Amino acid sequence: MRAINPWINFNGNAEEAFTFYKSVFGSEFTKIIRFKDLSGPEFQVAEEEANKIMYIGLPLGKNNVLIGNDVPGFMGRVSESENRSKIYVDAESREEADKIFNGLSVGGEVDGPIGDSPWGTYAGMFRDKYGIEWIVEFNPEYNG
Repeated sequence: MRAINPWINFNGNAEEAFTFYKSVFGSEFTKIIRFKDLSGPEFQVAEEEANKIMYIGLPLGKNNVLIGNDVPGFMGRVSESENRSKIYVDAESREEADKIFNGLSVGGEVDGPIGDSPWGTYAGMFRDKYGIEWIVEFNPEYNG
């Protein structure tokens, strides 16, 4: 397996969320496709959906990409308060873990502050301001 790339659905604020993620991770978008880019005779796009994101990709680390999109209105809303999955970030250092944790948790809810864990890692958990749950961890055994 080359990589596992998380894909997140948003309620019309994918571009805002990914711009925020970009400010923390420091990489550049690989691609942005808007619904209007796919519009044609076979695929009609409503005016209010035209600028919404069909696909946005943000490289994370060496082999992974965080992917997102806006769910078109006709498909209903994503329930952000019922997100049952988490995005796990395996940091290469305590400093990187702090940078990612402190950057992404701004405006969100911290469930477990970053710090030394009972199992020997440096970890923290939070829900960002867009409702996405994250775990950031540095394991000195793997990275030491």
